[in-house]
Amino acid sequence: MSHEIQELLKKHGYQRAGRHSAVKTCLWLKRSINNKGQCYKSQFYGITSHRCIQMTPTLQCNQRCLHCWRAIDATIPKTPWDPPEVIVDETLRAQQRLTSGYGGSDQANKKLWEESKNPLHVAISLAGEPTLYPYLSELINIFHKKGMTTFVVSNGTHPEVIREINPTQLYLSLTAPDRETYQQTCKPEREEMWEDLLKSLKILSGKKGRTTIRITLIEGLNDTKPEEYAKLIKLAKPDYIEIKSYMHLGFSRKRLERNKMPTHTKINKFAQKIIEHTEYKWADENEPSRVVLLSKDGKTDKL
Repeated sequence: MSHEIQELLKKHGYQRAGRHSAVKTCLWLKRSINNKGQCYKSQFYGITSHRCIQMTPTLQCNQRCLHCWRAIDATIPKTPWDPPEVIVDETLRAQQRLTSGYGGSDQANKKLWEESKNPLHVAISLAGEPTLYPYLSELINIFHKKGMTTFVVSNGTHPEVIREINPTQLYLSLTAPDRETYQQTCKPEREEMWEDLLKSLKILSGKKGRTTIRITLIEGLNDTKPEEYAKLIKLAKPDYIEIKSYMHLGFSRKRLERNKMPTHTKINKFAQKIIEHTEYKWADENEPSRVVLLSKDGKTDKL
């Protein structure tokens, strides 16, 4: 990486984990240690926020989504791929460095801070597209052998990888009801990526692990045609559907105005429309994160 990109990563709180991977603590990790709440994944799925690592095996991405908060808009140069064992070891070390100072706060719960040194969960969703890393399946398996759960968030543009990997919970981002909206919202680098996403949605329907479709809505852009979203949901048959507002954070603020965040009320109304067009039921909601959870039986299943 160039010195400029390394400095940008450092400025935005990233820690390198090898040549192309990175770790960044979520704001909810710090809040959890300070007894100020847990993230919605804790509420929905039982994830312990202060024991969760947020990482990516590659900062490269094949989309330039308008709503992405990632710190890197510049092109990330390709480097030789690190082995998954190296990434796991470097990720754990980076997390230790990032959390080492949290215990010095007067507000910190020292017991929770000590627990944070032994993470239980890995959210492979920080930045970039994880399925671009060729050894993602092996990486997931190594984390599992260490007794950790894995959450992978993908844009679904590499269906062959979606078929191969088996994380604890697999998310596919569905940010458009049709090809035209997808092109406007995600700015994919290849024309056929919409078809690749459709293939991944179909593959999702046959996965054995827990599956989730995440719909991130942007006011006035992709918050229409719930009946078309419903058709894609029926194709994927996920265990859960998260309907979430775009959040005006990070570098997305250079592309979108603050008023592009739908209110939680609008998210609820859109969720009700999805319910009307599918057999899914309302399961839970988190107003601070502006997210509604739907499931097949209206229940959540904590880890």
